[in-house]
Amino acid sequence: MKEKEENLKNENTLQKEKKDKKDKTSKEKKAKKEKQPKEKKNKKKDKETSKFVQKIKKNWIIDGTKTCILILLIIAVFVAITFGMHNLDLTPLDFTQDKLYTLTDESKERVKDIDKDVNIYFVNYSDDDSDLSLAKQYKSANERITAEAVDADSRPDLAEKYGIESGSSGIIVECGDRSKVLTSSDLVTYDSTTYETISIAEEKLTSAILSVTTDDIPKVYFLEGYSDFTLDYNMYYFSVYLQNEIMEVDTLNILSTGNVPEDCDTLVITSPSKDFDDVTKTAIIDYINRGGNILWLNAAMSNTMDLPNVNEVLALYGVNPFEVGIIRETDSSRMVSGSPDLIFPNLGYSDITEDIYSDGVIFVNATKVNINEDGLEELNVTETDLATTSESAYFRTNFENSTTSAAEGEETGSFVVGAELEKTITEANEETGESAVTSTLIIYGENYFISDYQLAENSQYPAVQLAYNKDLALNSLAYLSDREEDITARKSTGTVTYTATEQQDTVVRVIIFAVPVVIILIGLIVWQKRRRKK
Repeated sequence: MKEKEENLKNENTLQKEKKDKKDKTSKEKKAKKEKQPKEKKNKKKDKETSKFVQKIKKNWIIDGTKTCILILLIIAVFVAITFGMHNLDLTPLDFTQDKLYTLTDESKERVKDIDKDVNIYFVNYSDDDSDLSLAKQYKSANERITAEAVDADSRPDLAEKYGIESGSSGIIVECGDRSKVLTSSDLVTYDSTTYETISIAEEKLTSAILSVTTDDIPKVYFLEGYSDFTLDYNMYYFSVYLQNEIMEVDTLNILSTGNVPEDCDTLVITSPSKDFDDVTKTAIIDYINRGGNILWLNAAMSNTMDLPNVNEVLALYGVNPFEVGIIRETDSSRMVSGSPDLIFPNLGYSDITEDIYSDGVIFVNATKVNINEDGLEELNVTETDLATTSESAYFRTNFENSTTSAAEGEETGSFVVGAELEKTITEANEETGESAVTSTLIIYGENYFISDYQLAENSQYPAVQLAYNKDLALNSLAYLSDREEDITARKSTGTVTYTATEQQDTVVRVIIFAVPVVIILIGLIVWQKRRRKK
């Protein structure tokens, strides 16, 4: 019995051990089961961390380095292109109405045949100066003309030779032993009405280049002592433009000199307000008889003047005395803003007017030039009309009459307001080989058209008047001085405005808008392709 109880006890113990072992195994399985997700989770986390690190290495370090290298390459290419373009001295794009920053074809034509070395030094100027950029463009017309910016410290010889003080600037145009020095103020002029700064840089530079390379420079004298129109008074702005021409300009008082100097190529006479003295009359006639040329500008007369000596000089060319009165237009297309006293004369096509034929000029209170047509042959004079009015013009003699049409007795029709009269002094002699001696008079029944006189207060034309008219007067001087190469339409400068042509406007818009859009689209396409590969 005892043995039986003990067997039962052992059996229970064995069962308990089995149960405990089973429970332990179950707990271990359970613990192991619980441990597995944590290990998987940790492994997954480690894997994700590894991917992140690889991504950083690839995208931030490797790709970033590539990007930096690409950026540096782009910058290097840009710098190389910029440096190359700078060295090529290419003409800049210029969309200003009057091409203020581009050398005109006229200037290129005038310097292209120069066979001497010309150096233009911009002392103490920066390399990006607009006037220097303009000067460098002469090289495209003639390889022998160069322009550069120099420092006074590096070229003390220039500063000392031409008197350029420390801290100041100057422009030296040099050809061999001949030179001309300009200052920055020489390259601009000012309109006292509009307070506008007007650039005359191209005219000044071209004039300086030609003056140091031209052997024969004509001399022009303005007769003084008989007129209210002088270079210092009433024609100051015109005198500024004269300085840009290839000619020496001076004033002449014949009562002091007793004659017209031998070196006078052209004598300018402006609106005599009193008669010539006998000495002056005789000196001018002697000048004509030796083949001298005259530019005569005569404003309209408001009262009768006794000018026998003046009229005697004019009569040599078949010009009758001027009459009291002014020309008025009734053709609206030949007047300025409904003002019959401000006329657009018809320009005859000649060497003087061919380059300005389409632009025209504005005459203010013009008078008619009375030419004795019947007496020209006897005087050995040939006439060429340079400027005339329309057939609907009339000659106002009664200034108290304010009507805009001709009054009874007032002359109507087309009037000559500008003419060229060539007088043959002696015929050519084939036996002796002597050439003909001729004297040419260019005469305009106007003087205000190149004066400082403004058309009208608050008018849209006040600053335009001289800009339009200067070419007619300057071309007349060039023609009389036997410098046909200087007959041209000069650059009119002023306010810079964007006035691109349709083609230019299209190019600019493509550059501004289309090019950036194309670059963005290419970038998106490349990005999409790379994304798909991943």
